Amino acid sequence: MMQAQLQGQGKKIGIVVAQFNDLVTDRLLNGATNTLNQFGVAPADIEIIKVPGAFEIPRMARILGESKQVDGVIALGAVVRGETPHFDYVCDATARGIAEVSLNGPVPVMFGVLTTDTMAQALNRAGGKGGNKGSDCATGVLQMISLQAQMA
Repeated sequence: MMQAQLQGQGKKIGIVVAQFNDLVTDRLLNGATNTLNQFGVAPADIEIIKVPGAFEIPRMARILGESKQVDGVIALGAVVRGETPHFDYVCDATARGIAEVSLNGPVPVMFGVLTTDTMAQALNRAGGKGGNKGSDCATGVLQMISLQAQMA
């Protein structure tokens, strides 16, 4: 039986984070980086790329994942429902894009894009009662890197 290890020493992690809704995404980013550091990833081994919004995340996640400079990628963003269908289009395209990168790319990619009805729900998942999904993605990417290495 294979079991994932939470060991980050010597691992290089890329984080692609949306700047839109930065009140939320900054908290997700802090959760991710703090957790990576806690499990041994050196601050110098974390490459952070800030993109304008969630829609732009998949492209940069693909480029970063294919660069051979990182062992895994974390995608972070926050899309909050508004009054128009824009929310649905952005959520769908972002989720599909990140899934495609994850399935077809050389390194694990974690989906940390919040899709919520309200800003309060987003904040709750970015360090509130709902935990921090950035932190969850950090442990997830380390686990996936470990499992992928065991399969090699």
